[in-house]
Amino acid sequence: MLAEFREFERTSTTTVDAYVRPAIDRYVGRLVEESEDAGIPAPRIMQANGGIADPETVREHAVTTTLSGPAAGVVGAAATVDDADVEGLVTFDMGGTSSDVSLVRDGQAERTTDAEIAGLPIRTPMVDVNTVGAGGGSIAWVDSGGALRVGPRSAGAEPGPACYGRGGTEPTVTDANVVLGYIGPETALGGEMTLDVDAAQASLERLANEAGLENALEAARGVYRVANATMTRTIRAVTVERGHDPREFAVVAFGGAGPMHAAALAESLEVDRVVVPRPGGVLSAFGLLAADESYDAVRTVGVGLETADAAELESVYDDLVANVLADASDRDAAQVERAADCRYAGQSFELTVPVDESFDATAVAERFHAAHEQAYGYAMDESLEVVNLRATATVPGTEPTVRHEGTGDARLGSRDAHFPSTGVEPRETTVYDRDRLASGASISGPAILEQAESTTVVPPNWGGEILEDGTLVMSRAADETEVSK
Repeated sequence: MLAEFREFERTSTTTVDAYVRPAIDRYVGRLVEESEDAGIPAPRIMQANGGIADPETVREHAVTTTLSGPAAGVVGAAATVDDADVEGLVTFDMGGTSSDVSLVRDGQAERTTDAEIAGLPIRTPMVDVNTVGAGGGSIAWVDSGGALRVGPRSAGAEPGPACYGRGGTEPTVTDANVVLGYIGPETALGGEMTLDVDAAQASLERLANEAGLENALEAARGVYRVANATMTRTIRAVTVERGHDPREFAVVAFGGAGPMHAAALAESLEVDRVVVPRPGGVLSAFGLLAADESYDAVRTVGVGLETADAAELESVYDDLVANVLADASDRDAAQVERAADCRYAGQSFELTVPVDESFDATAVAERFHAAHEQAYGYAMDESLEVVNLRATATVPGTEPTVRHEGTGDARLGSRDAHFPSTGVEPRETTVYDRDRLASGASISGPAILEQAESTTVVPPNWGGEILEDGTLVMSRAADETEVSK
């Protein structure tokens, strides 16, 4: 039972937990048994809060696995950019059916306790991931007003985009990327899959006729732009609408399709840097390896900050800390953080602020005023309420490393590619095997970097450098001459 007030949200969260618990219990039970049979000790399960937990904890609190996959991607992004000399990150994870966007500041993913899944409010600590229905498999269509739209409907894996040659006929973002020249028809999935370019062309030709466009190429340009505009709005929602200037961040792109669109998104946001981790196509899996063990506890107190009894609050914190430490695998190594959900008297929403080891009302008030001004542009000289107290125990995990052994013989050739931002004519674009690019290698756009699990597009006015661990850091220049220097 959720130990927070607001009865509808409390009931909804408890109901969702009860609904998914049998399936989670069976799945985790089988995983534990098969892991033991394979000689793998103590498996850990990813949680929505960006940490891992032991199987028993997850089986008892199944709702904590909500959106845990995207959360792992954010953790992976934060873990792989240490050498990229960036502080604020916008993580951009574009897969087959959707794109997930989140913020990382000072190495920590932004978290929330206020989420909604399928229209149901969920109250559990989780990485603040914003999802939009625009992915590689998202279907392009024309609405009743004649406007070109992309998503949220998806072709899925079966039949998939038209270019898969599995019977799909509706145009998708992937089909547009094939027609634009970003995806090589003979090199998809590391050469394990041959794409049907004619099928992609035909699907976009039909879309062009319906939308009143000249040909399939114009339709592909339109699909690419509309998809990018949709994803740009999502990035603005987690930056501009929350008081952050996106120009102060770098975009970290991952997922199978993310690195293809990242530079175009960054350019529309006036962001100058894009970071593409080497394991970009499987970064969520990498995040699972990088995640710390993490447990949360919360309790509603509902008291005025000025009149609160610090001793009583400390007693509640003692109980919360005892609860989270009881779940930790190593109590001695566990790091405990305390927080409070506060609000101005009369407000119906809260902001979470950190609390020191000894409850200090003045410090809490100062942090809340600063957080409120950051989020909403102003702070008020009003009394405050402490609504909930929170405790989190974290047991640091082991940091995985990415080995990069680029041989340097990475150039595969070139092909024509179309870049909607630079005119209608195709550009001869150098194609590289990204895994062969040596550390320190410089890339000048236009270029395409191919991997088995993803493809990176470096537009004409962008350049890039390969770091020691294989991470690609792309930078936007004022013009192509500057890139080529």
